[in-house]
Amino acid sequence: MIDYNWTQVARLLLTSRALDRMEEDELVPSGEITYQFSAGGHELVQILLAMALDHPHDAATVYYRSRPFMMGVGLTPAESLASTMAREGGISAGRDIGVVFNRPSSGGVTVLPMSGDVGTQYTPAVGWAQAIRYRADTLNHDAWRGAIAVAMGGDGSTATGGFWAALTIATTLKLPMLFVVEDNEFAISVRSHLQTPGLNIAKNLAAFTDLTVLDGDGTDPAAAAAHISTAVLEVRDGRGPVLLRMRVPRLPGHSVTDNQFYKSADERAEEASRDPLTRLREWLVPAHLSEDEWDELAQDARHTVEQARDEVRERAEPALGSASSHLFFEGVAPQQGGLLPETAAPMAETSATADPDSEPIALVPAVRRTLAIELATNPRLLLFGEDVGYKGGVHTVTEGLQGEFGEARVFDTSLNEEGIIGRAMGMALAGLFPVPEIQFRKYLDPATEQINDTGTIRWRTANRFAAPMVVRIPVGFASRTGDPWHSVSDESVLAHKPGWRVAFPSNAADAVGLLRTALRGDDPTFFLEHRNLLFSLREAGAPYPGDNYALPFGHARIVRPGRDLTVVTWGAMVPRCEQAARALGESVELIDLRTLVPWDRDAVLNSVKKTARCLVIHEDGPLASFSGDIIALIADEGFAWLDAPVQRLTGPLYPIPYNKRLMDEVVPTVERIRNAMESLLEF
Repeated sequence: MIDYNWTQVARLLLTSRALDRMEEDELVPSGEITYQFSAGGHELVQILLAMALDHPHDAATVYYRSRPFMMGVGLTPAESLASTMAREGGISAGRDIGVVFNRPSSGGVTVLPMSGDVGTQYTPAVGWAQAIRYRADTLNHDAWRGAIAVAMGGDGSTATGGFWAALTIATTLKLPMLFVVEDNEFAISVRSHLQTPGLNIAKNLAAFTDLTVLDGDGTDPAAAAAHISTAVLEVRDGRGPVLLRMRVPRLPGHSVTDNQFYKSADERAEEASRDPLTRLREWLVPAHLSEDEWDELAQDARHTVEQARDEVRERAEPALGSASSHLFFEGVAPQQGGLLPETAAPMAETSATADPDSEPIALVPAVRRTLAIELATNPRLLLFGEDVGYKGGVHTVTEGLQGEFGEARVFDTSLNEEGIIGRAMGMALAGLFPVPEIQFRKYLDPATEQINDTGTIRWRTANRFAAPMVVRIPVGFASRTGDPWHSVSDESVLAHKPGWRVAFPSNAADAVGLLRTALRGDDPTFFLEHRNLLFSLREAGAPYPGDNYALPFGHARIVRPGRDLTVVTWGAMVPRCEQAARALGESVELIDLRTLVPWDRDAVLNSVKKTARCLVIHEDGPLASFSGDIIALIADEGFAWLDAPVQRLTGPLYPIPYNKRLMDEVVPTVERIRNAMESLLEF
């Protein structure tokens, strides 16, 4: 049983309630706060849980009603109000709403950056739990032994895919993970019978294999303390994951604008009778505190909150222009996440000079060899995804790597992309470097929320956290067939994700150089491997450039110089454009962008200034495509140089068809590319 300081529990609960009331009664009506989510009714569970997390490598994921927990791990009233009032000294420097919490470790629990999306907190916590095991058992970091990961959420979040993905991962791997469900019987206004069959997630999961399930009253001080102590100690002792459901009332509305008209008077009265503040007072006074001592605590809480309000009102707002910083790594390591906080220098020297005497190699073995070199170089690098382990991936890119480096480093996952990317985020925040594989571009879609959250972590936390990783994705049509599910390219959508870099090599040598740069970088990166190029020595083969070869992002390759026409492309269109240009016999300058975020604007402008004509070619559809950015740049900065309209040749607005003849009809072929070049040259 954990020994709680009940006076401190009371102080924190009273302070939390005073903060809520001040915001609801004063700061929201005055317009000083726009988002307010009260924790009224949830406080006791959260404060007790916060006090139970005393390992320096414990981590928790929270949600928008978790301020009492945050106060329990060190958030001050001034920090909280600076966040909700969007003043200097807040959690996110005015970038995110004040109830989206995070807290780097300062010797205590780490609070992973939360998202505004319901249910997204679970899989990053699982990633941290798996990182605990890897750190302790594989890297022999003894300081991580006994640490646990905790994910907190309301009952409504247990209906989300993220919850079930995390539950599957935690139980199948028997991870040190605690799920805490604060069940207040409402998800905004939606009642439990529409969220949870039988109204009790704990009963529903009672037969779940390798999961201990506990169920208790989150308003009874003694019972809540006992349940939380049991749950935390069981996970810490290595007995596997635990789910703790605690029933609590939600005393105010979902947010300050919710008047709870959907609750009857009797329901509100019943909830008020279970107010944990009232029950804590009844339990402590007079057995542990006198009436005067309790009243003094309450008065001190109000005074502390009022002082914090007055102090924060004097603070400046964030400086104009500051919101543009920290979207990507800017040379300053984050406080937590990725390799930089623990690695002062680069792991190894890299070279941008290729070995000219090596034999040609195809894209798949080039990527495989690069992954093997980096696995051997960086012990914190892990590869995982569906079928990447024993099978070696559906495209054989990871073949043999599990046998060479072990199942702890190269492993299969359950079939949930939310879980793959979410756990990768948690691992990255714990200082590992995850390299997840998504089998095909279309299959990334279930992980959209985690992708969005990963890319904006550095920005949302003002460089307190970062989650660098490399997500490898085979994309595009194949040599023998297409289809709507496996042939998606869609790079424009990926390029539109803030905080993500995008690499799209067209040959084996560039794949080696760009992948090594990504694996030694500090930003999340999409690494796109075109299916039509994977095994083709003719189209994508190149001499292996060496085990230290690296290419900078944002530097295009001039595939062939020319003076009459600029052709800009990337990926599988590069060898097709090169073949078309050779057949044409004209002086065509062919530019392979190689990376889309960032992309080489200078190379394009310099070429167009010389040729006065430009054709952009890609297989992605034309609507809102990446070619639009290229054409807009030329229109803005190079219009006076043009002798003809900028044109483009793209894939269709609709999906790639399965029939090969239909596929060849809509994907830019060598013949269609040559015709487009001729047309523009004749303009």
